[in-house]
Amino acid sequence: MIPNIDTVEPHSSLLTEYLAEVKKLSTELSVLDLACGSGRNGLYLASNDISVTFADRNKMSLDKISDTSVNSVPSGKTELWQVDFEDENTSPLSDKCFSAVIVYRYLHRPLFESIKTSIQPGGLVIYETFTTEHPQFGRPKNPNFLLKHNELLQQFSGWEVLHYFEGIVSKGEGQGSQAIAQIVARKP
Repeated sequence: MIPNIDTVEPHSSLLTEYLAEVKKLSTELSVLDLACGSGRNGLYLASNDISVTFADRNKMSLDKISDTSVNSVPSGKTELWQVDFEDENTSPLSDKCFSAVIVYRYLHRPLFESIKTSIQPGGLVIYETFTTEHPQFGRPKNPNFLLKHNELLQQFSGWEVLHYFEGIVSKGEGQGSQAIAQIVARKP
């Protein structure tokens, strides 16, 4: 059975809140769902008639996204890109341009500059991942994968910050908590 978009883990509420902004930007260039995993966030955008490039190193994840999108999103709205963003011998974003880049639950600090460069002027970054407060709730615990206090604000200084949050949130009823930081920012 091919999964339906409704059976995929729910998308981020930030995407619902900023859907109109993303839709206005994505008329010519696609949105990059960087390190997309299950594709839950990009699939939400694609189901709203936004072109999305799903990028991940895991081919099985990309295959599942392909199977899901066949029945759930308008034709021609998805592109799959198998890429390892952590390969030190490449710079995969160097010749790319996107209307927006979304990043969830992923942190590889050497990518920040490439992410910023790959977004068109006036484009958006929507970034959310765990902070150094998170290990009290579970994995990840490695500081290489955890944002420091105000790190996203510092990385995107000089950009117009539309939303910023850093703190502890509930994962849902009976599911515990998590410590996250979120930013939505527009490139000058």
